[in-house]
Amino acid sequence: MNGKDERAGAAPGVRAAASGAAGQGRGGARAGRRPSGPGGFAARLRRGLWRGVLTLTGGVETRGRLPRGGCVVVANHTSHADTAALLAALDARHAPAIGAAADYWFASRYRARICRRLAAGFPVRRSGGGMDDLLAHVPALRAGGAVVLFPEGTRGRDGALGAFHKGALVLAERAGVPVVPVGIAGTGRLLPKHGRLRPALVRVRIGEPLAPSTTPEAARDAVAALHDRTVADPLADSPVRKRIARVAGSKRGLALAFTWALAEALSWPLMPELLLGAVCVAVPRRALKLSLAALAGSLAGGVLALQLAASGVELPAPLTTDRMRAEVRHELALEAAGAVRHQPWNGVPFKVYAKEAGHAQVPPGDFLAAAARARGTRTLAVGLAFGAFGFLAHRHRRRYGTYLVLLGGGFAAGLTMIVTGWS
Repeated sequence: MNGKDERAGAAPGVRAAASGAAGQGRGGARAGRRPSGPGGFAARLRRGLWRGVLTLTGGVETRGRLPRGGCVVVANHTSHADTAALLAALDARHAPAIGAAADYWFASRYRARICRRLAAGFPVRRSGGGMDDLLAHVPALRAGGAVVLFPEGTRGRDGALGAFHKGALVLAERAGVPVVPVGIAGTGRLLPKHGRLRPALVRVRIGEPLAPSTTPEAARDAVAALHDRTVADPLADSPVRKRIARVAGSKRGLALAFTWALAEALSWPLMPELLLGAVCVAVPRRALKLSLAALAGSLAGGVLALQLAASGVELPAPLTTDRMRAEVRHELALEAAGAVRHQPWNGVPFKVYAKEAGHAQVPPGDFLAAAARARGTRTLAVGLAFGAFGFLAHRHRRRYGTYLVLLGGGFAAGLTMIVTGWS
């Protein structure tokens, strides 16, 4: 955790010590008092909180674990999200404390309170006294805790690691605990420096402990190797998902969603929600656009089907029943165009409503307005729900083929139940 201009006004040695720690300003003398102890309730709450947040923003994957006993964790630093990644990945029994610049993260009472409670932060001064702030954590380390520092002194760019300063190593040597290198990947995409939050999978790789007497160069090399290995390790993916993602992520995907929904409103038996279930999970970021394209196709097809039926043109309607048509005629007689509001919930295909509305001479404009509300609610809700599921299941995308089989099987079973129920 670092401020916007953390390098300004900080002596190199102090800046190194302060890197990544959440400072307590004048309260630096209290830093050695760990709020909840190893395995404390507060540490478990923070770990659960940040794992939940990162799961919602693309997922978090952890490899390795901290050694038993106290340790000083050193990691690469490209984003403010690095703190969340480490709190989510490290064992709560170590009650990890994060160090940060006192003049930024503890500049106001409100920011300091947030930093302490959500990030287990403690202050490290950069204008003198920073090493004392770090050394105040020696008792906590000897008691089995962990202190997390970013020895570069500031957030880097493009994944390149800067030189490591020695503050973290001095702390480890004084406490007699190992230094644990950690490589973090994905946070630079999740929350870029001076950028906006966007979904991304975060991966944390915890390395083998180094002796407390290790050099800054050796610690940096160990972190760099872990980071490079994590970045180079491709995330397992499904070839089927890749092919579908290429189509769904292009203009062809929007055209496909529009055409599928239009055809279903005329005669095609498979609902556009089935297509959305496949493409929105494959490319979650396109869920809204694909859903809107499907909605537009459905409405265009519905109006066209209405006008064709009003003109006496009868299109085939597979997987529909006489009972469906009778129920829709009854609803139209009572509610006119408003009858279509029942369609998202009763299982009757949209094409039945469109065709029977044409037979009943319902004005196309009235039908379009009512259908936009009914179909819009269902189509957008389903598409966005599948998109959210795609984000949550991002790290399991290698199983996309299995998901398609389950999706198809579930849809077939549901369709069978609906048709049987309306027979």
